[in-house]
Formats: sequence, C-alpha cells, structure tokens
Amino acid sequence: MRIGLALGSGGPKGLAHIGIIKVLLNEGILPSIITGSSIGALIGGAYAKLGDIEEVEKIAKSYDMKTVLTVLFDPTLKMGLVRGKKVVDFIEKNIGDAEISTLVPKFFPVATNFNNGEPYVFERGSLVTGIRASISVPIFFEPVRHNGLLLMDGGLSQQVPVRTAKEKGADFVIAVNLYGKLSETPYRKISRVNFYRIFSNSIDILQYNLARENCRDADIVIAPDVQDIGWDYFWKPSEVIERGEKIALEKLPEIKKKLNALK
Repeated sequence: MRIGLALGSGGPKGLAHIGIIKVLLNEGILPSIITGSSIGALIGGAYAKLGDIEEVEKIAKSYDMKTVLTVLFDPTLKMGLVRGKKVVDFIEKNIGDAEISTLVPKFFPVATNFNNGEPYVFERGSLVTGIRASISVPIFFEPVRHNGLLLMDGGLSQQVPVRTAKEKGADFVIAVNLYGKLSETPYRKISRVNFYRIFSNSIDILQYNLARENCRDADIVIAPDVQDIGWDYFWKPSEVIERGEKIALEKLPEIKKKLNALK
C-alpha cells in the first residue's frame, strides 16, 4: 500500500511538518509519496533529498534571526519584493539539488500557474527550482519563470495537495492542514475591528476554506494548533516542531486503525 503525505502551505506554521514526519517515521509509517505546497514543499523536499528528518530539524534549528533576515534581504521590484537568489543559495547549501524524478520517497512540489490559476506539479527537473517556485508567495517573492510559464506559490491553487498525492498513486493520504482553525480576533466588538484586521482575517478565511476543501478526499487530516504562529518563529522553531509532534501522537491511534483495516 502506497502511503501519501500531503504537506500544506502556511509559512513558519509549516515547521510543524517536521514534528509530524518524525512521529510517523518513528512509528514505522513510511510515506512513499510526498506532495508539498510552499513550506510543505520546502520541508518535504528537504526530507526526500536528505533522507533524514533529524537532519532537517537540525538545519531548521541552526539559524537565528539575523541569518534568516539576511537570506530574505534580496530586494527587487520585479513582480515581488524579494528576488529569491539568496533563498536558492540557502537551499543549495543546506539541502543540495537533485533530479526530482530520482528521489525516494517520490516527491512532487506544487506551484501555481499564474496564467490560468491551475496547479503546476513538478514531476522532474531541479528540486531547487521546484521548491523555489512553490514558495513564491505573491508580492513578497518574485515568481519563477519555468518552461515558458510564470509560477507562484503552490498554496494559491492547492493549499493542501491531497489531490496531487492521489493522482500520483497514493492509496492512503495523510494530509497536514496548517489552516485547520481560524485565528481568533482580539477584537470583541465589531466597532473596534480595524482595516488591518479585516484584511488579515479575510485572508485567513480564504486559506481556511481552501484548505478544508482540499482535505475532503484525505484519509486522515492532521491539523496542528499553529494559528498563532507568526513569521518570527522561523528563528525559534522548536515550539512549532513540538506542536507537530503533539498532534501527530494524538492522531496515531486513528491512523493505525485505518491502516490496519486496509491490510
């Protein structure tokens, strides 16, 4: 039976993917197909290339605020604020490049075709290019030009790439939804809700609904408690990784029960 693992988008919330993968592997639940959008592509690709989730965790914990901000300080005004060259250098230095089609487990980073809004799934080619395209958050990162297409963040089309995991042959899909809960607004009175809160919560609602729809066909949905995680957690990842471990341990009985029923 081919187990698929669909890792959702969500910026630093996605550090929880590390903890979830650790628990699954420790319990002998080995995915043979991994799909990832945005941060899910970065974590999933790192694991598929390195073959060691402990090494991925070590890399995540090795960078402080100054280093992270240095990697992101790569200004441009061409369709985004960040050119992304330093991010590519970071991926090549810490993970290395590889031909996607040779990776074990099989790995499929998901980006979004800017021209038609459809998912673009990398089945072959450079791992670094696939990850860089998948993490191209609109306005923040400059999109990636690839095979005559303009590619952006995978979360725009598949917040949680369950469908891609199924299409690539997974018989049983475990989905990780980083937007399983809506953030609670600190404003209790409608009259006190400001412009920023309206904008922020609207984006959260869009992500919540898209992720929920994406997960409908998953066999198991893991939704870590990460709605309060902000961008500063990129340089303090331990708590987010631990939250991933916690929810994965809670879901283990359900996962094992469903897997055993299919044997």
